[in-house]
Amino acid sequence: MPGMNLTRDEAIERANTLRVESYEVELDLTKGEQVFGSRTTVRFTATAGASSFIDAVTDTVRSVTLNGTELDPSEVSDGVRIQLPHLAAENTLVIDADALYMNTGEGLHRFVDPVDDEVYLYTQFEVADSRRMFAVFEQPDLKASFQFSVTAPKHWNVVSNSPTPHPQMLQEGKARWDFSPTQRISCYITALIAGPYQVQRDSLVSRDGRTIELGVFARSSMMEYLDFENIITVTKQGFEFFEKNFAVPYPFVKYDQLFVPEFNAGAMENAGAVTFLEDYVFRSRPTHAMVERRAITILHELAHMWFGDLVTMKWWNDLWLNESFAEFMSTLAAAENTEFTSSWTTFNMLEKNWAYRQDQLPSTHPVVAEMRDLADVEVNFDGITYAKGASVLRQLVAFVGQEEFMAGVRSYFAKHAWQNTELPDLLRELETASGRDLSNWSGQWLETAGVNTLTAAIEADENGTITDFSIRQSAVTDYPTIRDHRLAVGFYSLNDSGQLVRTHREELDVTGESTPVPALVGLQRPDLVLLNDDDLTYAKIRLDERSLATATKHLKDFTESLPRTLVWSAAWDAVRDAEAPASTYVQLLLNNIGHEVDSSVIMVLLRQLNTALDFYVNEQAREQSGIDAADRLWELAGNAEPGSDAQLQFTLAYAKRARTEAQLDAVAALLEGSAGLPGLEVDTDLRWSLISALSAGGRQSPQQLQAALGSDSTAKGKSSWYTAQAARPTAEAKAEAFEQILSGTLSNDNHGAVIAGFNMVHDPQLISGYTERYFASILKKWTGLSHEMAKQIVVGLYPSQEVSQATIERTDQFLQELGEQHPALRRLLLESRADIVRALHARQADQA
Repeated sequence: MPGMNLTRDEAIERANTLRVESYEVELDLTKGEQVFGSRTTVRFTATAGASSFIDAVTDTVRSVTLNGTELDPSEVSDGVRIQLPHLAAENTLVIDADALYMNTGEGLHRFVDPVDDEVYLYTQFEVADSRRMFAVFEQPDLKASFQFSVTAPKHWNVVSNSPTPHPQMLQEGKARWDFSPTQRISCYITALIAGPYQVQRDSLVSRDGRTIELGVFARSSMMEYLDFENIITVTKQGFEFFEKNFAVPYPFVKYDQLFVPEFNAGAMENAGAVTFLEDYVFRSRPTHAMVERRAITILHELAHMWFGDLVTMKWWNDLWLNESFAEFMSTLAAAENTEFTSSWTTFNMLEKNWAYRQDQLPSTHPVVAEMRDLADVEVNFDGITYAKGASVLRQLVAFVGQEEFMAGVRSYFAKHAWQNTELPDLLRELETASGRDLSNWSGQWLETAGVNTLTAAIEADENGTITDFSIRQSAVTDYPTIRDHRLAVGFYSLNDSGQLVRTHREELDVTGESTPVPALVGLQRPDLVLLNDDDLTYAKIRLDERSLATATKHLKDFTESLPRTLVWSAAWDAVRDAEAPASTYVQLLLNNIGHEVDSSVIMVLLRQLNTALDFYVNEQAREQSGIDAADRLWELAGNAEPGSDAQLQFTLAYAKRARTEAQLDAVAALLEGSAGLPGLEVDTDLRWSLISALSAGGRQSPQQLQAALGSDSTAKGKSSWYTAQAARPTAEAKAEAFEQILSGTLSNDNHGAVIAGFNMVHDPQLISGYTERYFASILKKWTGLSHEMAKQIVVGLYPSQEVSQATIERTDQFLQELGEQHPALRRLLLESRADIVRALHARQADQA
């Protein structure tokens, strides 16, 4: 649509023109399946005589009344914006319209539960989709008070930012909920969740003595699976940690957490009404990694109640700070105040590996990115925004000290509550609290892109005494910044029990291309030297020759998870950078993963195993390597403790890699129950994973898949069925799936499920013929679908399994034809192309 974008210059001009006081939004959710009524009354001040516009993505605009004067909707509204001429000093604007329900996870999403045919609604407004529900000045720095009135079926639960009022009963089975006005907040964190959601409740006493009501909501058909006690325990631990460290009571009146269907992200920090991905309600036995991820997400969103909701960025160029702060604080809270004490290990494996990958793509950018418009923002919810930003904050905490960091944050909240800020506002408070000048730090870490690599240069005499020790720092040519790092060097040696234990730790500042470490001279050289011990800084590390040999032989013998994980990450970095052969890494992983005890580490290592086997192992060895790896995974599953988390993860990984008839027979035996693994329960989700694996192997007919759906006719079952259907290894099945994807008629969840199934192939040649159709279709889809749906197609259907120069050349041809238009589309293609280039380099290194 013309005008869906909003530039930063337009936002600045509008903020200079007007100040919003309040919104009164009346919604009628009883008008049918397509549209809902939306009547908005806005009160705002403005520069007298000026003109501006309000955002409103509508189906129909019935009337626009500005200060008592009727404006012609056909003249002032284009379906996206409504023009507002000749403003007064004080203005009242009333817009009566119909808006469209969405099925893409954006705006007001409408879902029908196949179990009971009930309708469930929820909103997702970040970045700029509150305008899909009501007329609004859609930018974060125009804060206002919001008062919602909602007409809906009387048996529904209706939840928003304010406490849910007692409904007023109307005729024809309807009711009306009139919510109290909110505090002054940004429009993107307003929320509406409505439908026959069920709820479990608890409460806590806030720092200032208030009772905060806590609600946890889910669909009726999912409520039996809700792990309420775990969710509420983590929530209360988060409240305790954040109120203590921020010294500011929880800013809102109540705190609801709602698990909603077909959600695009992990969660959204709506003030007092956080929405979560429904996958966090576990229908089947979850891995510990999944439970930990849910806990981190709960803590992340809770941290946003202060950083993001109470104090909000002025414009989206500080999106990184909003997300990075919540990511850092959620990990810190988990490690210090929950059962998930090894969360920094998980942070390294998940967040940092994501950041390192993103930072080495051609689309990398400084942490503080220039957000010229909303199109820039939509593609910058990336590994720089979340993971690198959080890693940089951890380095900042190491630089200024954790107590000083928290003191600065407390001052920041006290000074800027209910306002909008920019990065310098926070840095000033941190400088005051720590006495550190952060101007140079900010320039190095926030205003430049790229990741440094650190190596140790060690000399020792014949007795093993260190005579010289220095840390060398390098950077790639395109991003040559050499940074200052606050880090630790760890010495690890084998003890009498054969365990690798830390014998010495030295914390220091690393500056320049070479930093001598005189404090280590005279010490006995250990078996392994670990740079960036405790993972304080953001940098790739390389092990010296002796340390690498020790790690290769004794990786399983570390007594602590974090140093072992740092070595895993260094090994993986070397493979991705084509400095070490992928086949060697595969063997290292398979020889040691059985000794891992951290669920999240196992999860990530298995993902890396798949990437190495499918993309980085040389072409001649790839098929046999994959078969051999599957056999090893089956052995690992069999050797794992019965009923353990590791057994479940190895079984899932084995099923995904099963190729040969014997391997598929084993998967079939698990599914049928004719043979199994001690302690392994084939529950609903595992069952679907086995079915999809068999379908990709040609072992499931359409009739069998339909029968499977008949035994699990839930929304998750339907989504799993779509994946299994699309996974069938026939030309007809792939053609059907491709057409379904391009049709744009599926909901966002099912759309993604078909894409996943389409890409489940044992022989990439089965889908190699779609490359031309892909490039012929994506521009039309990019301009015709919502951002989320178009992105799924562009990324999900890219011919990534065609690792060849031809794929690179075809991508280059399209990019040349595209020119400079649609920069977000261009970025996604450049990132996909970069993965092909990296895979080709890795394969070449694996042949050496």
